[in-house]
Amino acid sequence: MNSLAELLANRWLWTAVLASTGAQLLKVLLILLIDRRWRPTAFMETGGMPSSHSAMVAALSTGVALSEGVGSPLFAISAVFALIVMYDATGVRHSSGVQARLLNELIQELGAVVREGFAPKPVRVLMGHTYLEMLAGLLLGIGVGFLAFRVL
Repeated sequence: MNSLAELLANRWLWTAVLASTGAQLLKVLLILLIDRRWRPTAFMETGGMPSSHSAMVAALSTGVALSEGVGSPLFAISAVFALIVMYDATGVRHSSGVQARLLNELIQELGAVVREGFAPKPVRVLMGHTYLEMLAGLLLGIGVGFLAFRVL
């Protein structure tokens, strides 16, 4: 089998991609339902409910667990990878997003009191996830993994 055919037939990869895409679509739908705003650009944004990062790695780990077993080295690798990604999404990325928002406020306040010509560019805010957003993504990913490897 050639490499492209193998890639296209990789059930684990496509299960993870499906879970991540589903999470991003859910973000857009939740904004529409809760805020009554149509914001399709949210599909490409980081942060928000549910976590697409968590959904992706949870779907991958679930698929590996169901196909290889929870005692396999491959499951151990995917589970550790998933834990690192979820920790990073809720810890490091969330904290850096909060800090970026505060830096932008500080820059704006300094610009009001400092002489003309003070115009630094705002820091890009990339939000991480709350624990609830991460948990929702985790559950979504497990569900997608079960569907892909047990039902379909």
